Amino acid sequence: MSKRANGEGNVRQRPSGRWEGRVSYIDPVTEKRTSASVYGATAAECRKELKKVRRRIEDGKPAKDAPDTVASWLERWRESSLAASDRKATTKSLYGSLSRKHLEATAIGAKRLDRLKPSDVEALIVELRGKKLADSTVRGVYTVLRQALDVAVRDGLLASNPVAKVKRPGVARTEAKYLAAADVARLLDAAKGLRYYVAVMLMAATGLRRGEIAGLLWSDVDLDKGELTVRHTLSRVDGELVLTEPKTDRSRRRVPLHAGVVTALKGWRTQQLEERLAAGDQWTDTGVVFATELGTMLEPRNVLRTVELAAKKAKIEAVGAHTMRHSAAVAWLESGVHIKAAADLLGHSSISITGDLYGHTSDDTARAAVDGLGAALGL
Repeated sequence: MSKRANGEGNVRQRPSGRWEGRVSYIDPVTEKRTSASVYGATAAECRKELKKVRRRIEDGKPAKDAPDTVASWLERWRESSLAASDRKATTKSLYGSLSRKHLEATAIGAKRLDRLKPSDVEALIVELRGKKLADSTVRGVYTVLRQALDVAVRDGLLASNPVAKVKRPGVARTEAKYLAAADVARLLDAAKGLRYYVAVMLMAATGLRRGEIAGLLWSDVDLDKGELTVRHTLSRVDGELVLTEPKTDRSRRRVPLHAGVVTALKGWRTQQLEERLAAGDQWTDTGVVFATELGTMLEPRNVLRTVELAAKKAKIEAVGAHTMRHSAAVAWLESGVHIKAAADLLGHSSISITGDLYGHTSDDTARAAVDGLGAALGL
C-alpha cells in the first residue's frame, strides 16, 4: 500500500518502495492542465526534485526537459529553424555540414537532450581538438550546437542551454602570408597567356576575394569612371554555384581601378564579345565578368588554380587562396596607406581585423621607420 509523506499531500510511496511526486499546472503553450512526476529513493529526495519542477514552472520554463536525443533535435533544427533563418546560403550549408559530421554522427549526438551537461560539451571540444581540426572548425561546431539548443530553450524543450555555460573556443590569430610586390609582379608576368590572367591581375590590384572576383558582374563595373562595386560573391552551396550578397555591409564596397587594370578589362570584354559570337545559341548570358567560353559562371576554385599555375611557373612557393589579397593589403599599408582606408578597400568589418591580419611590417619597412625617426631626432 502506498503511503503519503507527512505534510506533503502530493508525494507518495509506490508499492515498489520508490517515492513519487506529482505536480499539476497549466501548460503555457497549450493552456491546458497537465501534470509532471518526479521520483526518488526517499521522500526527502522526491520533495527536493519536486521543488525544482515547481521552480521551473514558476519561472515559465518547461517542467521537465525533453527526452529527445541531441542528434534528433539537431536534425529538426536544420530542417526548420536553420532553413527558415535569414543567414546566407553558404552559412546554412556550412552549419548543416558541421552538424551532420561533427555532432549528429558522434557520441554527443546519441545523448539525450535532457541529460546533456556542460562537461559533455567540454569533452566534445577536447575530442575535436584531438582530431587536429582547425580552431575555426572547433568554434564553428560549438556555435552550431549553441544556436540549435538556444532554439530548444525557446521552444520549451530545455530550461537552459548547457552550451552557454561553456566558454566559446578561441581561435589563434595568425598573420596572413603574403608576397613582396616584386614577387607579385613576377607571378603576374608568369600568368600572362593563361585564360584568367586578367582575373588574377584584378585580384592583385584590388585585394578582392576570389568569390568576389568570380561573382563580379559587368553591371558592377564602370570602365569610364575606372571603378567597380562589390555587390555579390560566388560560392558553391550544396553542389551548386550560387551568387549571393556579401556577408557584411562593409563587404559591399566601391573600389577604384588602376588605369592599367581598366585597359586589361576592356581587352577582356572584347575577347568575351568575340566568344559570345562564336558560341551562338550555346552562349549562356549570366552577366558575369569572368565567364567561361560559353558564358557560364566561373568556378571560384579556378581563379586559385590560375594563381597556383603562375606561381609554379615563376618558382614562387607558399601561394594560397588569399595570397593576392593579403599581398595587396600589406603593400598598401607599407606604402603609407591609412589602415582605415585599407580596411575599406578590403571590405573588413572593422580595422581591428585588418590590424590582426597585417599587424607586422616587413624588416625593411621597420628599419626605414626607425632610421627615419632617428634622423628626425638628430641622433
